[in-house]
Amino acid sequence: MRTDVELRGELLAELGRLRRVVPEITGCLVASTDGLLIAEDAHELAVEGVAALAAAGLGVSQRIADSAGHQDFQEVLISSTGGHVAMYMAGHGAVLVLLARADANVARLHHEARRAIAVVSRVMADAALGFERAVPEPAAW
Repeated sequence: MRTDVELRGELLAELGRLRRVVPEITGCLVASTDGLLIAEDAHELAVEGVAALAAAGLGVSQRIADSAGHQDFQEVLISSTGGHVAMYMAGHGAVLVLLARADANVARLHHEARRAIAVVSRVMADAALGFERAVPEPAAW
C-alpha cells in the first residue's frame, strides 16, 4: 500500500506534466467533488476558492445533463476573453481543473486532460482503497 505522500506526489507529478506539455495552462488542481483541495500546481491563485466553485459548477452541470436525459457526465468548459477553465470528472469523487490562457488550443487541452484523468482516477481509487483498509471494522455487539 502506498502512502498518502506517495499518492499526492503522483498527483503533483501529473499536474506538472500537464503544465509542461501544454504551456498555455496557467494553473491546475485536483479537488474532491465536495470542493476540498487535494493537490494543486497554480501560482497566485485562490485555489481553495476555485476548488469549491469547480465542485459546485460540476454538480450543477451534472444535474443539467441528467435533466436532459444524458448519462455519464464528463466535463465543463468555460471560455471567456481572459482564458479558459476546463473541469473534468476524474473517477468517483474527484475533479480535475485546468486554467488556460485564451490562446490555448482547446482540443490539445482536452486531449492531455484525458491522460491526466486516467492518472487522477487511479490515484484517487488507490487512496480510497488505502483509507478503506485503514478504517477498523466496527466492533461486534
